[in-house]
Amino acid sequence: MGTDFTPIASFAGGLLIGAAAVLLMLVQGRILGATGILRNAILPTSRAEFCWRAAMLAGMVSAPAVYYLLTGQMPVVEVPVSTPMLVIGGVLVGLGVTYGSGCTSGHGVCGLARFSKRSLVATLCFMA
Repeated sequence: MGTDFTPIASFAGGLLIGAAAVLLMLVQGRILGATGILRNAILPTSRAEFCWRAAMLAGMVSAPAVYYLLTGQMPVVEVPVSTPMLVIGGVLVGLGVTYGSGCTSGHGVCGLARFSKRSLVATLCFMA
């Protein structure tokens, strides 16, 4: 499986992720951790907590549609793995982020920006 070199799209994506993380921190005082957002949207503690998390998840889910509107084509994703392996992988990732106290977005984007040692170790483990 090859990889396309897409520096402009990658740079734009990084800017958007960073902007979303900064905006969420400024507006809500929260860290952009996708797993925590999903978990607390499913089991909200209040209506206000549910609303901003649902909006964030809606933005994530609608991103391919926005990409299609901007480029006229859907992003191509090749997953050469069987469905059972995807399910097993998803369960293992879920367990890992629970025991690791965060996911790649929480540790890699927000934790590293805050110079968190725990996030540095977690991100190095994710990338290994």
